[in-house]
Amino acid sequence: MQLSFSEKESKILRVIAKAAKNLGVEAFAVGGFVRDKLLNKECKDLDIVCLGNGIDLAHEVSNLLDTKPKVSFFKNFGTAQFKYHDLDIEFVGARKESYTEQSRNPLVVSGTLQDDQNRRDFTINALAFSLNHDNLGDLIDPFNGLKDLDAKIIKTPLNPDITYSDDPLRMMRAIRFSSQLGFTIEKESLEAISKNKERIKIVSKERITDELNKIILSPIPSVGFKLLFDTGLLHLIFPEMVKLYG
Repeated sequence: MQLSFSEKESKILRVIAKAAKNLGVEAFAVGGFVRDKLLNKECKDLDIVCLGNGIDLAHEVSNLLDTKPKVSFFKNFGTAQFKYHDLDIEFVGARKESYTEQSRNPLVVSGTLQDDQNRRDFTINALAFSLNHDNLGDLIDPFNGLKDLDAKIIKTPLNPDITYSDDPLRMMRAIRFSSQLGFTIEKESLEAISKNKERIKIVSKERITDELNKIILSPIPSVGFKLLFDTGLLHLIFPEMVKLYG
């Protein structure tokens, strides 16, 4: 698998690399953008993690672009974003997360790239593409996400029991990705979803509905709905549909 970028994507990545160098920070493209590029899929979102201040990096990138896009930033969360042509770009400093039992909203502190990759939901979303002079273009893959992409497997970077309990929305996301991409959720992850299904109750209805709509819009929605049914999630989020069974 190789990364292939459009002219527009190549330009913005070069500018981000230059901005990071100007500020003396390290920057990486991460998550869905890297995954979709490896799958040769179109991607409208670009997530950038930097070992430093993500808001400062966003402003520096904006200053270097001829279009000078307006940066929206959220100081409390340390994130910033702007739109470049049809690409939504978000910047954030690398972080480490910890969770409480009552909420899926984490406590966040600054961290390393490894910390940031550890907090990712799935191995296929934990890939990072270096935008730094010393290792420009290197793919950093600590959890064998490339192997899982090739094998079409949904797997968590760390213990799935902890991953799904910490942020139960990830259970819906696992099923959504399985339905969208035609991937298989690995056995241990599937068992962890069934085990932690009751945790979905702490997730807002709006977030659940958003994931459900994405499953409905996937190529074969029945794949997602069968997984929701088999894991017991459907019984909790859409009991009316379960009553139609048979």
